[in-house]
Amino acid sequence: MMSAEADRTGRPGTVDTAFWALVAAIAVDTVIWVLDTFVISPSGFAEMREEMGQGAMRQVAMSAGFLVVTSALFLLLAFKMREGRGWARNGLAAVGALGMLFFVGSMNMSGFDEETAGEIVYALLVGSIPALLALGAILLMFLPTSNSYFSSAARTA
Repeated sequence: MMSAEADRTGRPGTVDTAFWALVAAIAVDTVIWVLDTFVISPSGFAEMREEMGQGAMRQVAMSAGFLVVTSALFLLLAFKMREGRGWARNGLAAVGALGMLFFVGSMNMSGFDEETAGEIVYALLVGSIPALLALGAILLMFLPTSNSYFSSAARTA
């Protein structure tokens, strides 16, 4: 039995939910970058300015540019996945799995340099929220209803 959403769009709710989880992961990652760069003390920009002087602005611009490009590519893959493109689903799964490995590896290698409980909680949230959103999206993309959607989209393409 298909949901009303799947009847209207031909897309199961699991695929739409995965899409919105990916959009949320991109948005959260962007907010975290802004907070870490400009707001949370000591901000990354303030530390860079102390070390690099005027070169800090160039470094922030390069970092922002990289964030925009990677976010745009990730968003493009999310839209293509939503359209039923299996290659986009597989690409998102590979990138998401790699991101989870990097997250787990960085937590394992660096431990906690923070001094207060609040800083430890913030560090855990910063790393885990985007990773968990992406992991949830990956799981949703490979549920049986999603698999049948991607299979039928491949047959009609």
